[in-house]
Amino acid sequence: MNIELAKPFITATVTVLSTMARVTPVAGKPYVKKNNVAQGDVSGLVGVTGDKTGSVSISFTKVCAITIVKNMLGDDIQDLLTDVKDAVGEITNMISGQARAGLAEMGIVLQGSTPTVIMGDNHSISHVTNAPIMAIPFSTPNGDFTIEFCFE
Repeated sequence: MNIELAKPFITATVTVLSTMARVTPVAGKPYVKKNNVAQGDVSGLVGVTGDKTGSVSISFTKVCAITIVKNMLGDDIQDLLTDVKDAVGEITNMISGQARAGLAEMGIVLQGSTPTVIMGDNHSISHVTNAPIMAIPFSTPNGDFTIEFCFE
């Protein structure tokens, strides 16, 4: 797997979360993931098509997801579960979109589907290809999250 493909995801993640949620995540070392168990409690998943076929997911721990939602919405949280689900879907969409723009600059043009959000302890993420899954761990002062992507 080409490690250069991780760079647009790292840039997009830091940009989106620092702008939208006043959270500055720190990227860890990308690695090839060996299973389909989510690294968090709530995950957003976007399928991609175009020059390649695949998917992008972001899995947040509960604490991290709640912090991001509170920072995005302020005190305007109506229903925490619904708001977390909506916010994770929107963040997944924004990060995926910006990362796809970065990939387009590298010559890989992709379109994204509408995000799906999966919640629950130890849930699985089924990426749509058999290609290796690249995972990028991120840490924040309020919990961790992981971005995964795979293309073929």
